Amino acid sequence: MVPFLDLKRQHVAIRSSIDAAIAKVIDNTAFIGGEEVKNFEAEVARFLRAQHAIGLNSGTEALALGLRVLGVLPGDEVVVPAFSFVATASVVAGLGATPVFADVDLDTFCLDPESFQSAVTRRTKAVIPVHLYGQTADMDGILRVARKRKIAVLEDACQAIGARYRGKWAGTLGDIAAFSFYPTKNLAAMGDGGLATCTDRDLAEKLRLMRDHGQTVKYQHATWGTNSRLDALQAAVLRLKLRQLNNWNSARGRIASRYAEELGGTPLILPKVAEFRDHVWHLYTVRVPGGKRDALREFLTERGIASAVHYSIPLHRQPCFAFLPQRSAPRAERLCNEVLSLPMFPALREDEQEAVVQAIRAFPF
Repeated sequence: MVPFLDLKRQHVAIRSSIDAAIAKVIDNTAFIGGEEVKNFEAEVARFLRAQHAIGLNSGTEALALGLRVLGVLPGDEVVVPAFSFVATASVVAGLGATPVFADVDLDTFCLDPESFQSAVTRRTKAVIPVHLYGQTADMDGILRVARKRKIAVLEDACQAIGARYRGKWAGTLGDIAAFSFYPTKNLAAMGDGGLATCTDRDLAEKLRLMRDHGQTVKYQHATWGTNSRLDALQAAVLRLKLRQLNNWNSARGRIASRYAEELGGTPLILPKVAEFRDHVWHLYTVRVPGGKRDALREFLTERGIASAVHYSIPLHRQPCFAFLPQRSAPRAERLCNEVLSLPMFPALREDEQEAVVQAIRAFPF
């Protein structure tokens, strides 16, 4: 059996260090905020070359608070890619604003700047480019449109910690960025966790206030807020894992290179690394043409090889957004019928990689 992801393997090598870090938090009884969170924020800010890093309880909350501090209000429009995880758009609707779905690029799976431009109206307040599967969107094209129209840019970097665009790190390219530390991510908590990064000090202070009910001091609330804090146990674990992240991302890159080399002669459409970008391979997602995706997935399953579909329904076709005017996003719809994610995690063994390759080569395309 070749697993799609095996978190146990990640933790074996650092289990004793994790146990010690958790025991330290328990002994100190500082479970909310405190030194672990402050230290993690400082360390991840240095890693990302970010001015400010604000620990939060999820990537979804990082997106939601990011929109709020950028001034998105009910009635505003926010352009989002039609091909992404639902949180990218649901946070917009949750504010009473309108998600406007733009199409994506077939090679990178990320927001297409031209489609973004065509979706802009006088009500557009922000755009959320998603750095999907571990590769950044075309930020030059997106920023060119956004800056000209004074549209705020909120990066959804939830799948792309460590990725770079023209040498700059994902999370430092827009006004605010959101990261997720969900257990399946490249940098993974042992539960939920998230982060927002930004350059502007005022935006950072607003994020810090809003994550803790708007409190300046106990029971004094300078603004409205919510409970979106990163807890100390997760911060302690993330600090340990952050030290391993470059090595883990490099291991993902080696696996991706092997897949690319050995699957190059098949009918699969392999993922492309676009110009000026460093990919961190959160997922290795191929396209299966000819309507054979589901058949290939079943073929792999029968041979003990796990796979996944990210994502099977474009956002503008999701039932939860049926109340919105329907837009056309033909490339997103095509991807939903073709994409298949192969096993990808740093501890994936060479024999398991070979089993994936040989099974795909045996499939009757």
